[in-house]
Amino acid sequence: MRVATRLFIMAGVALAAAATASFSHRAMAADASAGTPRILSIGGDITEILYDLGQQDKIVAVDVTSQFPPEALKEKKSVGYMRALSAEGTLSVNPTLIIASDGAGPPEVVNALKSSGVRYVDIADKPSAEGVPAKIRHIGSVVGADDAAKALASKVEFEFAALENDRKQIKTRKKALFILAIQNGRATVAGAGTSADSILQLAGVDNAAAGVNGFKPVSDEQLTEFAPDVVVMMRRGTTDDHNASQALSLPGLSQSPAAQTKSLIAMDGLYLLGFGPRAPWAARDLMKAIYAEGGHAAATP
Repeated sequence: MRVATRLFIMAGVALAAAATASFSHRAMAADASAGTPRILSIGGDITEILYDLGQQDKIVAVDVTSQFPPEALKEKKSVGYMRALSAEGTLSVNPTLIIASDGAGPPEVVNALKSSGVRYVDIADKPSAEGVPAKIRHIGSVVGADDAAKALASKVEFEFAALENDRKQIKTRKKALFILAIQNGRATVAGAGTSADSILQLAGVDNAAAGVNGFKPVSDEQLTEFAPDVVVMMRRGTTDDHNASQALSLPGLSQSPAAQTKSLIAMDGLYLLGFGPRAPWAARDLMKAIYAEGGHAAATP
């Protein structure tokens, strides 16, 4: 059964690659005379940067993580989730340039896209004060908007520098626990090496789950040991709060300092963890929310 499944997947990839060539040749022929690239943006941060660089009219499609600006998903075609792409679906929008986060997948589809004849550019996703400006400059160079990228990157660098000064003013650092989601009463937390860990550090906060690597589900006993001063969670849209309301009631957190002060912060997921041009502002908003007086906070961009 496993062999048959692998053969089926390989056959599908091969057919997609064949379809790719056909699609790409038609797309490139159509745009050769027009001289305008047809950009497929894969990654919410990449889409946001392209819009900030004034390249939105060249975008023909995006993935579903492209939540900002809101018009991106409303005006552009969608190719689905960036980690679950299909070669045929992706190439059906006839792009001449694919700009994608290096976290896009699955790998066999990405390899098929790179072999299709359509220009494919990987953008490094480094969630840091240095990684965001570098990402902006890279994308700017790809789309021929170097001057706009330089200006935007400089603005972001200035804000990160100001944020560093703000961190230096913190006298007593707090300890935060970032909960990615709660399923069946069990929390998945953000440990070291995650984008959530990076945003906590930028906000001048210690990660209560620093001893965990990556995003991992943890036991109630581990939650008790974390003893966070505040719990941070993502919010997508107006209703999806990843069960944030349950967080402080979990057995492992119900007696924590965060529960005692009802310190729960919910922020937009892309704004908080996207590490696009708004990253320094997101970190500052998180800092303000955490170091404010105790109580539930719902920070927004």
